Amino acid sequence: MKKFAVVFIWLGILGLSVAAQTTRGTRPRIVTAPAPPTAEINSSNPPAAKRPPVLIGDTKSGSQTPAKTDAPEEVVEEDDEVIKVETNLVTMPVSVLDRNGRFISGLKQSDFQIFENNAQQKIEYFAAVEQPFTVILMIDVSPSTKFQIDEIHNAAITFVNQLRRDDKIMVMSFDERVRVLSPLTNNRNTLRNAILQAKFGEGTGLYEAVDYAIRQQLQRIEGRKAVVLFTDGVDTTSRRASYQSTVKETEEIDALFYPIRYDTYSDMPGGNGGSNPQPQSSGNVIADILGSILGDKVQTGGGSYPSGRRGSGTSRAEYETGRRYLEELARNSGGRTFEANNNLDAAFNGIAEELRRQYTIGYYPETVGQKGERRRLRVRVQRPNLVVRAKNSYIVGESDRKVAGK
Repeated sequence: MKKFAVVFIWLGILGLSVAAQTTRGTRPRIVTAPAPPTAEINSSNPPAAKRPPVLIGDTKSGSQTPAKTDAPEEVVEEDDEVIKVETNLVTMPVSVLDRNGRFISGLKQSDFQIFENNAQQKIEYFAAVEQPFTVILMIDVSPSTKFQIDEIHNAAITFVNQLRRDDKIMVMSFDERVRVLSPLTNNRNTLRNAILQAKFGEGTGLYEAVDYAIRQQLQRIEGRKAVVLFTDGVDTTSRRASYQSTVKETEEIDALFYPIRYDTYSDMPGGNGGSNPQPQSSGNVIADILGSILGDKVQTGGGSYPSGRRGSGTSRAEYETGRRYLEELARNSGGRTFEANNNLDAAFNGIAEELRRQYTIGYYPETVGQKGERRRLRVRVQRPNLVVRAKNSYIVGESDRKVAGK
């Protein structure tokens, strides 16, 4: 009997052992102190370092609340969230000069007044510090400037000589195309070599060049920035940008424009000093007939000029349009225009001084404008015999954060 009991017990133990071995592959092992598991990384379970940060307490559908642990609480969402900081602060650079064009330093916030649509605003931000600047040098190499290209080269190099260590310049040239001759740099030799590469070509796409500088370059540049533009102001080939569109763009970008105007009219056919006193035919009979009646050449279907007409770039009317265009670029941006036949050394010293030593003022508008609305600006300094240079308008943009000219 005892032997039978021993055999029975031994068979029972053997059966339990076999059963345990057959189920070991499907049952988890339980240990008292497990090591931290290694999570498998796949598209539905990204590593924590790759997940977008999300504000705590967000209740967007689809979010999951993890189990509470001793570690800081974190909420993880599958979709990216765009977090916007809403503010209506409008800021702008302001230059204050005496009647001789010299920068006036030492002014305080209480010396300034700012008006938006003729309503005085409370100044909430004020700064007066010397900062480095970034400048795009734009050189017109169209046929109309070929007799003055050496002067333009020398003038551009003169401006480069105003550079300090932290200032940077980009060199661009344009005829009917835009070319970047040098990226942003403070290396004077690199910049001089780039300027001397600017050789004249065909056509004048001035408006498209200004549009390119604003959209493709200035919008990427932080800090104080400006465009120094060497040109006669006449456009003959632009089709993707216009007089009006580029003037408007200067209201939407916080950059100063300093056009250096060359009056090349006398070098052109039909000009006072031109070799051909008679205007050349445009090849368009209707345009030539209209041109003889209206006093300048007309190309039907053009849209670059305020009148909706495109010219050949040889008439006095077109040069007058170019002069007005450059003045509007400067006025809308808060810059200044210069005539190339004046002392450019003094002009460039003044431009560099303005860029480095501007005041910056900011305010919250009493009334928030609608997208696309133009707001008029006026800045006053309560001291006599001073000249204030600042933007005279801005256009309310799409973003929540408004900066004058953006």
